[in-house]
Amino acid sequence: MLIRKLFKFENAHIVRGCSTQRCRASIHGHSYEIEVLFESNFLDHGQMVFDFGLMKQSIKDLIDSFDHAITLWDSDDKEYIADMKKHSDRWVQLPVSPSAEQFSRVIFIMVDKMLSCTKMINGEKEVKLHSIIVHETKTGYAQGFRADAYNENMGLIEPQKILFSPAVKADWHNNDLWEKVIKGELFINPTTV
Repeated sequence: MLIRKLFKFENAHIVRGCSTQRCRASIHGHSYEIEVLFESNFLDHGQMVFDFGLMKQSIKDLIDSFDHAITLWDSDDKEYIADMKKHSDRWVQLPVSPSAEQFSRVIFIMVDKMLSCTKMINGEKEVKLHSIIVHETKTGYAQGFRADAYNENMGLIEPQKILFSPAVKADWHNNDLWEKVIKGELFINPTTV
């Protein structure tokens, strides 16, 4: 069975090397919609694959990191990166270009790592991340699967190279959330309110 949770954020970026002049040469933004799809052949004690309420903190915090932020590619011009960090409190730096395709891969890795170090407490069983759909516009989206997220031909994504500004981290329920996820520290699913 598949379940889906929708998240939204506003984000700015430049996609260097793309064929559209406006996209590769000018900072621009999008109203993103992110679909997180989980799958399992089992239901928990509440007859659910995974309670959507459990996503309100950790997964939402990670995805919300991109809201009202600029996303930077670590291989972009160093002066540009420094200027953006100087003039924006909220930024995320990625080891890949911030295209919709790469956003789907990055968010897949982030959520997948979070899920892998989450201890289930309500009988959830074999819950897996199925895919991430990134709607960059109303008419276009990219859908990333496990084979895409960990595909070196598309650019290796090393989680420790995903960097968040101090302002982004300050908005998390746990300021060192991403560092804990990278280390694989165990999270216990909270009970929902």
